[in-house]
Amino acid sequence: MGDYAWLAQPAPLIVLCGLLGLIVGSFLNVVILRLPARLEHGWRQQAHEFLGTVPTAEAAPPDLVVTASHCPHCKHRLAAWDNIPLLGWLLLRGRCRYCKAPISIQYPLVELLTGVASAVIAWQLGFGWPLLAGLVFTWILIAASGIDFRTQLLPDQLTLPLLWLGLLIALLPLFVDAPTAILGAAIGYLSLWSVFWLFKLLTGKEGMGYGDFKLLAALGAWMGAASLLPIILVSSLIGAIIGGTVLAVRGKDRSTPIPFGPFIAAAGWVWFVFGDRLSVLYASLFGL
Repeated sequence: MGDYAWLAQPAPLIVLCGLLGLIVGSFLNVVILRLPARLEHGWRQQAHEFLGTVPTAEAAPPDLVVTASHCPHCKHRLAAWDNIPLLGWLLLRGRCRYCKAPISIQYPLVELLTGVASAVIAWQLGFGWPLLAGLVFTWILIAASGIDFRTQLLPDQLTLPLLWLGLLIALLPLFVDAPTAILGAAIGYLSLWSVFWLFKLLTGKEGMGYGDFKLLAALGAWMGAASLLPIILVSSLIGAIIGGTVLAVRGKDRSTPIPFGPFIAAAGWVWFVFGDRLSVLYASLFGL
């Protein structure tokens, strides 16, 4: 490793991945805000083409990479120092430099979450290919969760690449072998698919979206079928507590839909990082 041997040391690696996570978190904010708008624009254009109608004249939403960051209120292009992760928002005191409109707390929260989660991945996995895979896994989950939280949409553009990446990584294998990954993906999808149709037959309502099936299938591909039951149980518990609290605070009734994807993603990430330790703790508590 030569002059770069210091990268493999725990402390520098954790700090480096944490800083990288802050930078990536800034980009994930762009994905969370712009990808749904671009998808909706594309769907409208496709609907017009399918129906043979004339599309309305509307500009395409900003792309994810080329278009510079700008204030969503006054549209003024942001300076480079305004985009510094965390510090930019703090220095501006949460308001646009130009129009003084408030800047959503989402920006620093996503950056901080991505930085901390990336550092934890580095602490848990150490230097090597599993670390790179774990970082990509973490970043996709954060982007998908942010979009689902805002729009109740889990885009195929995120869940399917996560699924296929998990299956391909299983060929190496880094976390589980290929048969385990394939079985995990199949069971992950079919389990929520079955619950969806059973709930719909009993109530006539749709209890969740197809994106949730694909997300759980992706988690099954990364960690195998044995991880699915703990993920579902933990996500349901977190969803019941947090979702119920949010509805109560907002004065909404229980029929108000809430996104389930962020809870699946959070439970899946926790099991990915701490699953072995949690299994040992569970076995010791219940004498298994």
